Amino acid sequence: MYLEIVTPEAVLFSGEVTSVAVPGVNGEFQMLDNHAPIVSLLGKGNVKVYGDMNLEEEVVEKFTKENGVTLLAINSGTIEMKDNKVIVLAD
Repeated sequence: MYLEIVTPEAVLFSGEVTSVAVPGVNGEFQMLDNHAPIVSLLGKGNVKVYGDMNLEEEVVEKFTKENGVTLLAINSGTIEMKDNKVIVLAD
């Protein structure tokens, strides 16, 4: 699946990943390849990205790694998944 993570400041990441777990307002949920279309609000927590991420040098400090999972802490946002493309708009 293709993932794009966008903040008001910059596009933090765009590329292929295995799966993504996000902090939805009603709890965490995960999307795998060919997930049904979805739009949801996000709450405070970590966006968890599974798979290899080649991060640009200027954004690498915003992410952490834990047990092979790449994490991005967010306060809020929205997510859309459609046609195997996930867009995370994060604050």
